[in-house]
Amino acid sequence: MLTVDRVSGRWQDSAFQHFPELLREGDLLVLNDSRVIPARLFGRRAAAHGHGEAPTGRIEVFLTQQSSEWEWDALVRPGRKIHIGEKLVFGQGELLAEVIARGEFGERTLRFAPVPDFFQVLDRLGHIPLPPYIRRSERDTDTDTDRERYQTVYSRDRGSVAAPTAGLHFTPEVLERIRARGVRVAYVTLHVGLGTFQPVRVERVEDIHLHTERYTLPATTAEALNAAKKDGRRVIAAGTTTVRTLEHCAQLSPDGVFAAHSGSTKIFISPGYEFRVVQALLTNFHLPQSTLLMLVSAFGGKDHVLAAYRHAVAENYRFFSYGDCMFLS
Repeated sequence: MLTVDRVSGRWQDSAFQHFPELLREGDLLVLNDSRVIPARLFGRRAAAHGHGEAPTGRIEVFLTQQSSEWEWDALVRPGRKIHIGEKLVFGQGELLAEVIARGEFGERTLRFAPVPDFFQVLDRLGHIPLPPYIRRSERDTDTDTDRERYQTVYSRDRGSVAAPTAGLHFTPEVLERIRARGVRVAYVTLHVGLGTFQPVRVERVEDIHLHTERYTLPATTAEALNAAKKDGRRVIAAGTTTVRTLEHCAQLSPDGVFAAHSGSTKIFISPGYEFRVVQALLTNFHLPQSTLLMLVSAFGGKDHVLAAYRHAVAENYRFFSYGDCMFLS
């Protein structure tokens, strides 16, 4: 863990095991409790044109976001062969879907036939969507260990297609040490979609538009935020998804009072943004030309953050999902 003073820009090499000691009594630590779903499905194209032939043509579907009870946005391969109206079959027919729309970047909207427990079937047929740099011996496999390890220890609400990676550092023991220091721990839910990690494709910051992601601000967390703000205590976010949720909710609260609610956000934070609620941030190291690095630069100051990144590269800090972390305060 690299610690960075976002006022002076000074950094210090440390380790995450010392993170609890960097927190103060009265701090409010906010975590994203979204749980990764086995969003990769392998299926077949149903018989073309309704002629009744056996289903053919293996396809891969990557569910990216649930848009309604039975409808999901998804990436499909091979995409050029999958047209609107196409029927898709998964497993031995346990899941059936129809392609009902096509998106701007080639994504599809699927409408699944209702089943008694969709997520139970998905748990059986689906695969954890590991990042492509995590390789397994078999192309289509993920392991039981992946299903456990590619989750935060406090994940609860199913819906993400990628882990909120800053949270992967926490263990029950670390959380216990944090609470023992008089730090309050609260939760939001933001279901992480692929749009969070997509590279910037445009020349101007003004032209960047993120995909929407669903979130929930629980009543207990809203109360904790209001109390922390009233008492002048720090609000610390674990991860950029938590930052985006809190700052979006702050924008919806012109009077400065948080209220429990659910909704969707596509807030984009870049240098020049004025933070309303988050005062310290734990985050992993992000790739160049990403909106995540823009958010961190907005929080820590572009020059300070890029200097810290140069040090991290020189000292062989690890990037990506299972990489090292940085604490900006």
